[in-house]
Amino acid sequence: MTDTILRKSIYLKTTPDKVWAYLTDPDKLAIWFHKPKTPLVKGDYEMFGTESGDKLMWGKVLVAEPFSRLEYTFTIKPMGDQSSTVKWRLEEVPGGTHLSLVHEGLPQGAEAFDLTLALDKGWDGHLARMRDSAHGN
Repeated sequence: MTDTILRKSIYLKTTPDKVWAYLTDPDKLAIWFHKPKTPLVKGDYEMFGTESGDKLMWGKVLVAEPFSRLEYTFTIKPMGDQSSTVKWRLEEVPGGTHLSLVHEGLPQGAEAFDLTLALDKGWDGHLARMRDSAHGN
């Protein structure tokens, strides 16, 4: 069986430092994703629903290299005790930033496919909200 890996990529018309803020700053994260109580730096984190206040995801920031690379473990309730890994890469390009996401280590098998579909769709929506905010829409 092959690993299930989600890959996403977007271009943003803004600088890597501003994209970094969208990935690590609680107020910026709340615009497009979920809100942690503190900025994402190495160590444990939790993120909460911006409207519900419910704890939605948790894990540990493994790598935080400002403006270039962020990696963290990712767990949500439907995953039970399983953990996956989210890896962000930021690359400055003429006119803005190329942002890529690799979400790996997802649960395997037919019974986990609905979760994979939900995460795939979720990332699409989250990244669209980030783009809209970064581009002032």
